[in-house]
Amino acid sequence: MNTTTQKIKPNTAECIIVVARYIEQHADDKLPLSMLAKQADLSPSRFQRLFTATVGVSPKAYQDAIRMGLFKSLLKTENSITDAIFAAGFGSVSRLYGETSRQLGMTPSAYKAGGADEVISYACRESILGPLIMAATEKGVCYIAFGDDEDELLDKLVAEFPQASIIPSSAYDSPALDNWIESLNQHIGNNAPKPDLPLDIRGTAFQIKVWRHLITLPTGTRISYSELATQIGNPKAFRAAASACGANRIGVLIPCHRVLRGDGSLGGFRWGLERKQALLDAEKAIK
Repeated sequence: MNTTTQKIKPNTAECIIVVARYIEQHADDKLPLSMLAKQADLSPSRFQRLFTATVGVSPKAYQDAIRMGLFKSLLKTENSITDAIFAAGFGSVSRLYGETSRQLGMTPSAYKAGGADEVISYACRESILGPLIMAATEKGVCYIAFGDDEDELLDKLVAEFPQASIIPSSAYDSPALDNWIESLNQHIGNNAPKPDLPLDIRGTAFQIKVWRHLITLPTGTRISYSELATQIGNPKAFRAAASACGANRIGVLIPCHRVLRGDGSLGGFRWGLERKQALLDAEKAIK
């Protein structure tokens, strides 16, 4: 009996990484699963499983993510959106727009102009964790961050959406936003339930999978990065899960602060470990 395809080679992970690098370099080409599997000397089905376990997403999703990154870059340099679509290897306008709705969170024309066709309303408040900014598009909250002062927070928001029309919230222009930020502050500081607000979530397919799972966690839950990876069906993708937590732009409403290292220590938090600990402590008091 030939057991070659059943044996797990010691360097399998290295082979998967080599293939991932190949995908990065040839993202605009057609890359059949059988061809990629042959490079790793694995059957297509086994390669699919091992690639997903190692990288965190399927080979197809990985190629799409790479092409989306290329597309974002090309939008800023190509003469037209159509040129960028085909230069990035999407093959059709309709296919790109399908990917865009899941990953860009805005139309390609808006992204090409740095969000110039979008209006983003924002408000800043003092919270128990210091200055807080919340920003929203017509779809929902797209950004929540903490910082040292309002100027710093606004600079970071502008850096995220450099060409968008970023306007202060007012009772006339955005009557909901002031109420939203107050309900979030009540949740942080006064043990009120986490507000159920509409979200405009933007990221890769894997990041969105992680973030949507985090939203389902009950208040007060604490899990490790490994447990998070296992719960989303990719037990070996704990590093990718940790990276997704670090890339989260919507603090508290996407509760990445509930994810800890395997030894129970805090791990990382883009708004500071003191704030992470304060959020965890505050959740203990919520019944």
